[in-house]
Amino acid sequence: MAEQKDIETISVGARNKLFWGCFIVLVASAFGFVFRSFLMADWAVKFDLSKTQQGEIFGVSFWPFALSIVFFSLIIDSIGYKKSMIFAFICHVLSVGITIFANGYWMLYLGTFLFALGNGAAEAVVNPVVASLYPKDKTKWLNILHAGWPMGIAIAGLLGIGLISIQTDWKIIVCFILLPVIVYGLLIANVHFPVNERVKAGVKYIDMLKEVGVLGALVIISLCVFEIGNLFSIGLTLKIILIVLSVGVFAYYVRSWGKGLFFLLLLAMVPLATMELGTDSWITDLMTPEMKKLGFQGGWVLVFSAIIMTVLRMYSGAVTKIFSPLVILTFSCLIAAVGLQLLSVTTGAYVLLASLLYALGKTYLWGTMLGVVSEQFPGGGALALNITSAVGQLGVGIIGAVFLGFIQDGNIDQGLRAYDQTNNTHYQGELMTLDKKSIFGEYQSIDHVRLAGEDDQVKGVVQQVENEAKKSALSTVSLLPAGLFVFYLILLIYFKRKGGYKPVDISTNS
Repeated sequence: MAEQKDIETISVGARNKLFWGCFIVLVASAFGFVFRSFLMADWAVKFDLSKTQQGEIFGVSFWPFALSIVFFSLIIDSIGYKKSMIFAFICHVLSVGITIFANGYWMLYLGTFLFALGNGAAEAVVNPVVASLYPKDKTKWLNILHAGWPMGIAIAGLLGIGLISIQTDWKIIVCFILLPVIVYGLLIANVHFPVNERVKAGVKYIDMLKEVGVLGALVIISLCVFEIGNLFSIGLTLKIILIVLSVGVFAYYVRSWGKGLFFLLLLAMVPLATMELGTDSWITDLMTPEMKKLGFQGGWVLVFSAIIMTVLRMYSGAVTKIFSPLVILTFSCLIAAVGLQLLSVTTGAYVLLASLLYALGKTYLWGTMLGVVSEQFPGGGALALNITSAVGQLGVGIIGAVFLGFIQDGNIDQGLRAYDQTNNTHYQGELMTLDKKSIFGEYQSIDHVRLAGEDDQVKGVVQQVENEAKKSALSTVSLLPAGLFVFYLILLIYFKRKGGYKPVDISTNS
């Protein structure tokens, strides 16, 4: 990989090659995500994983990403994009190797952890690179860039469904993750990267940190400390001390609260990411019962919504010409809330209609949020842009994926208790494990080893209770985009009073 150059000196062909290399990075990330989602049910039985443990493995898909993307965002303008991409490539390859040889929960956890680190290092590059490639049309091109994610989901989903249908060994399926990894490595190997917009405009490093400020640092540091603290069983008091010390050091150096709007956008990323990525983590498992009734594998819901999102994001330019980013975000949340609520109550073929609405709703959320941050806080450079992604990923890792699993375990427990009371049985006491712990408190889960030894009647009862628990989880998640709808509506009113939404231009400072 070559050194960075001014955007005007990079040929159109080289820009296109670089953009598509960045695009395939997100395809590779999606491959890892989808194959874990498809294989999790088999791993649960093979390695006796509870729903909450499955959620923890899904969760580690996200928070290491945040650590990696924040770390590289702080130094990437100094070390260049090359080292970050090399680190990402190595992490992705090692992750596949460790997962293939996994013998239980912790190796699956480690393999997922490394893949997430690689995703973070790579995305620390692709977001600011694309924003710098297209400084006058950021929202459009960031949305097109993030079409790589649903495209990867669709391709990997089709591959996964096909490979699973012919009973391919799960280790071979995992190896397919290497295909897009190798492709992005070859595409980006010898291209020039553009100088970041902040650097080109002459905005100092300290001013970039001030744009994020103490409030922004408080959000990202708190999430990181709580996630790492939970991993190493650190008590609440020590977590608070670590947060205060870390934020205190940053505050002493920066001496700026940061931008209030940026702080609010960071907070909004937690429910936004939980609604999108957290739900996607579970969607195959959640929708399997209804899809089976139609004669399809549950993964078709994920593939169906991903294809819709890919097409819409690839043509996002038409949407951004008509609507402002905040209008797009507002109505996207409303549609997503309706779609998720319908998914929780519909049956049969109507599941596909609900999936369509959900896909329409979430299509433009992530890319448009990054576009808003990049357009409103260009002085924040790679750090402000990438911290936004990091907070979203951390929110899913700490809260979203684990919470969805916790909801299901709790609903299953309650469902079996209710069945026992109605039918004078003792399934709850016989089939649920002893108390386990998570960040949301103690819980009980189905003991798969015990369940395997029961007759078909018992298994049928448990399956019915599990299906109802999955539906209830989707209903709960629909509250998140409903709340975001109100938030973005308030922002629309705020900007209207200021004369309308307009991107901030720092190019005149250079």
